[in-house]
Amino acid sequence: MSVLSFPADRPLDFIGLGRLCVDLNANEIHRPMEDTRTFTKYVGGSPANITIALAKLGMRTGFVGRVADDAHGRFIVQYLRECAINTDGIVVDRSGSVTGLAFTEIKSPTDCSILMYRDNVADLKLEPSDVDEAYIRQAKSLLISGTALAKSPSREAVFTALEYARKHGVVTVFDIDYRPYTWQSIAEVAVYGRLVAEKCDVILGGREEFDLLEALDGPPAQDDQATARYWLRQGAKIVVVKRGSEGNTAYSSDGRISKAAIFPAEVVKTFGAGDSFAGAFLYGLMQGYSLDRCQQLGSAAASIVVSSHSCSEAMPTVEQIRQRIERYEKQGI
Repeated sequence: MSVLSFPADRPLDFIGLGRLCVDLNANEIHRPMEDTRTFTKYVGGSPANITIALAKLGMRTGFVGRVADDAHGRFIVQYLRECAINTDGIVVDRSGSVTGLAFTEIKSPTDCSILMYRDNVADLKLEPSDVDEAYIRQAKSLLISGTALAKSPSREAVFTALEYARKHGVVTVFDIDYRPYTWQSIAEVAVYGRLVAEKCDVILGGREEFDLLEALDGPPAQDDQATARYWLRQGAKIVVVKRGSEGNTAYSSDGRISKAAIFPAEVVKTFGAGDSFAGAFLYGLMQGYSLDRCQQLGSAAASIVVSSHSCSEAMPTVEQIRQRIERYEKQGI
């Protein structure tokens, strides 16, 4: 029996909230960005990627956010619609904002970096009045991405959405998604991150991200079990602590602990793994699968995406994940 209960008979399975941007991934890999001349454009942003992942897994999804009144903003909305993602919750910002850009550098499968342009971006101009209670009420689950907490008025919009979700029994998910370039201080991250985490049913984050939430308590203990126990006591049902290439561990409020297996992959780049894992993991939770099965789905999805040039476009289908798991179980590759 799952520790999570999703409301039934809602028109949307999942709503993502937060960052909508454009990824420009280097075509000339294995060289520094200063020597790279061409890039391929994709929709990006962690909450967008996770929503796309769930849509490609057959879930009915929507999004709450702002896009710039520019060609990149139109590109984002068009792509989401092509993925059958409901865009009724997306507002076009006409204040003169721009679309956030992420240029990626792929020097090697393990040496990747991202150069972000985040000044005056539309997604951080999301206002509380943009969040429609009736829209949130339609969903079984709501994803909050930590980047949306970095500035006002987006920060207040997050708490508005959370209150609506809790009021209507929507399962709340917090992807800590810490990006240093949009925050003023570690204390600010800790304060607002904790306030959101305390209201969420599922919390996903890297070891360093949980350390940030614990920063006001003193030096981080780096203790995954202690971290999980703390947030489960605060009301979370599931806590996932990610440790990159070392895998991750999921803890549930009924005492279960599940360590994710690492699927071998021909790695092209490291970014995108966390978003693909989250999408497939959440899909499994919504299917009522065991924690071990959810972890397996997430790891298989991550191995597919790190083997691809893109993030959003590489998000796998259920059949692709099934085939990946079968190959791993039969051949170990």
